[in-house]
Amino acid sequence: MNILVTGGCGFIGSNFVRYMLDNHKNYKICNIDKLTYGGNLENLKDIEKNPKYNFIKGDICNKNLVLDIMKQSDVVVHFAAESHVDNSIRDSNAFIHSNVKGTQTLLDAAKLCRIQKFIQISTDEVYGSITKGSSKEIDILEPNNPYSASKAAGDMLARAYNITFDVPTIITRSSNNFGPYQHPEKLIPLFVTNLLRGKKVPLYGDGLNVREWLYVIDNCEAIDKILHKGQIGEIYNIGGGTEQTNFEITKLLLKELDKDDSYVDFVKDRPGHDRRYSLNISKMKKMGWEPKYDFKEAIKETAKWYRENRKWWLKLKS
Repeated sequence: MNILVTGGCGFIGSNFVRYMLDNHKNYKICNIDKLTYGGNLENLKDIEKNPKYNFIKGDICNKNLVLDIMKQSDVVVHFAAESHVDNSIRDSNAFIHSNVKGTQTLLDAAKLCRIQKFIQISTDEVYGSITKGSSKEIDILEPNNPYSASKAAGDMLARAYNITFDVPTIITRSSNNFGPYQHPEKLIPLFVTNLLRGKKVPLYGDGLNVREWLYVIDNCEAIDKILHKGQIGEIYNIGGGTEQTNFEITKLLLKELDKDDSYVDFVKDRPGHDRRYSLNISKMKKMGWEPKYDFKEAIKETAKWYRENRKWWLKLKS
């Protein structure tokens, strides 16, 4: 199988590329990435000479480039996206360009190339904030910030291309991912790297916003299963099953890195900050998948990875 991965130098994308090459020896992967600040060649330096792997620097909004690459592909797994909510609040232009226009460009090429499967990688944030229960795939989308709105727009395009043009799309929506190679702008790596440098961690509002956490390798395994067994036109929630407030996450990291509460700096909450996300993953369980990694052990392994890879993140924080 020839797989085109978009945004494969980002956090989840790079972990997925490595996972697939490790678990499917006969597969070939072409990775297209624009290498904006979230894309990092260092994330895949260990496999750059693998004959089954090919990297192309390019913009997914470049129609001719995308079409040329996709002609050689059987399936597409579309990770490429601008993903930081704070950045989308400051300026949403890049988010519309990548998450909407980029997705449209890829879908147009998939239509022409008769791709076998097109996996749109999305997020639980498209459902918006919920006070109780867990979001199901059939729930109404209520995005509350420009980032999640742009991802919801990409999802709607994927759905429309399936219905109108018979493009074989599948949508995945995962909860908050964490693990190695995550950019230190995100909550867990930001806090870990700050604490490793003896700096305080900025905690929004009262710290009681709830997120469901998913170790990135569990997500990679789920996407792999969907790629092989997922039904065209379906949406699949991928959740870790562990809900934690941001304050609880902070306490875990303080303990892991031998710091006390004096390292917590409560800061003004951001606009449109959703209170709680939670996913119903019954469809994935029926397919035979559920998360394997223990949350607290995975947090420890993640903190250990950042402790042992200071050169990787110091470049990004500078």
